[in-house]
Amino acid sequence: MNLKLDWRIKIFDELTNEELYQLLGLRCAVFVVEQRCCYLDVDNKDQHCTHLLGYLNDKLMVYSRIVPPGLSYEYVSIGRIVSSVDARGKGFGAELLNVSIMTAEKLHGKGIIRIGAQLYLKKFYESFGFQQSSNVYLEDKIEHIVMTRPA
Repeated sequence: MNLKLDWRIKIFDELTNEELYQLLGLRCAVFVVEQRCCYLDVDNKDQHCTHLLGYLNDKLMVYSRIVPPGLSYEYVSIGRIVSSVDARGKGFGAELLNVSIMTAEKLHGKGIIRIGAQLYLKKFYESFGFQQSSNVYLEDKIEHIVMTRPA
């Protein structure tokens, strides 16, 4: 895979103050401000996750976290998948998902991966082998589904 971004993959205790500030800022900018979801993003899961930060010219463009089995779902999951406004339409989201899947498999072995996806992104996630595995549900007034990627 030809990577366009510079990747930093770290557990929580390895994150610098600046990296933590940037990733929380990106999540807040997109999930809370742009999508108008009033919720507490800091959920006490970050400390147990592996964080994937994709940079272009020292600017954080995309982010996700690998959630170990048993923390959100029975299986490993990829969460807080987010692209900055500047990253959209450049293929960085696909790169993020590819790196996230490879990292999840490296850390936890090839197995089932779960995500909680916004419904409008269903086709995007299906292109990576994820399949809808729940009914549609509302989370912060946005339609979501659980999607599962078989081993």
